[in-house]
Amino acid sequence: MRIVVTGATGNAGSALVRAFRGSGVEVVGLARRLPETSGAPFDEADWVACDLLADDADRVLRSVLHGADAVVHLAWAVQPGRDDQPMRRANRVGTSRVLRAVAAAGVPHLVCCSSVAAYAPAGNRAVDERWPCEGIPGSNYSEDKVWLERTLAGFAPSGTSVAVVRPGTILQPAAAGEFGRWLLGPVLTRVLRRRWPVPLPFWAGLRGQVVHADDLAAAFRSIVDRRATGAFNIAAAPVLTAPDVAEAFGAVPLQLPKRVVTTAARASGRLGLHRLHPGWLAVADQVVLMDTRRARSTLDWRPRHDAIAALRSVVDGLVRGSGQATAPLAA
Repeated sequence: MRIVVTGATGNAGSALVRAFRGSGVEVVGLARRLPETSGAPFDEADWVACDLLADDADRVLRSVLHGADAVVHLAWAVQPGRDDQPMRRANRVGTSRVLRAVAAAGVPHLVCCSSVAAYAPAGNRAVDERWPCEGIPGSNYSEDKVWLERTLAGFAPSGTSVAVVRPGTILQPAAAGEFGRWLLGPVLTRVLRRRWPVPLPFWAGLRGQVVHADDLAAAFRSIVDRRATGAFNIAAAPVLTAPDVAEAFGAVPLQLPKRVVTTAARASGRLGLHRLHPGWLAVADQVVLMDTRRARSTLDWRPRHDAIAALRSVVDGLVRGSGQATAPLAA
């Protein structure tokens, strides 16, 4: 079997390369910036440099995807900047090029990574894969995932079956450097490493789901091995609350009105105290809870890491300054 993985050096991609290592499956990793390949987990894969926005991307994709048994599309820009258009262009133009190449090469199986953020708000009840993917207002990341879902719904080349995975927040120690750059910034990273007990403000009802990257990779591998199709919710138990997060970070939970927390977060972000984009506040407030029974029954998927252990692994990675030998995951 020959599998092509886009975004193979990122958080989910590196875990998937690791999951296939030693399996006998030929893995071709596509990345804008190639990793160090002298050691695990990147030493067994074949690597191709491919910037999905470059002028030669279509040519490179047609060549690499020829003869592939499956494509797992994980290349995705996550963190918006001051101008959200570069992120949107990377996600939509890049994905469109991958889909065109999949259709042209006649790849029999396409697997794409969406997100829990693609779902419309649903209150506190858990939803299965039939819940509408209408997104969360105020989040450009969510809007891009809704675009992906709708594009895949209309993608029907002859002979290509499609699966879409909707995970919660993807966590692993190797991604600690990435999360530090995206969310904390240098000030809060320094505070965390010194284990100073600082207040963590939150509003009532704040909760969310996460999954360890290795458990997500196991779901992807099961989808590829079984040639599974359709959508799959992927998340570990239990559902995390703000006090759970505060305990993992060694912070003091401080419940306040939502308006106070969001206003303070935006103001402190403008002062450079952290790098949390305001769009993530909207996601945190309105994200759904997912029912994962379809993945458990269809894929025989069981996470090896519970949600609290996954969260603590990233916090430990932040304290130690962990990372991985790739540009996205560098310490």
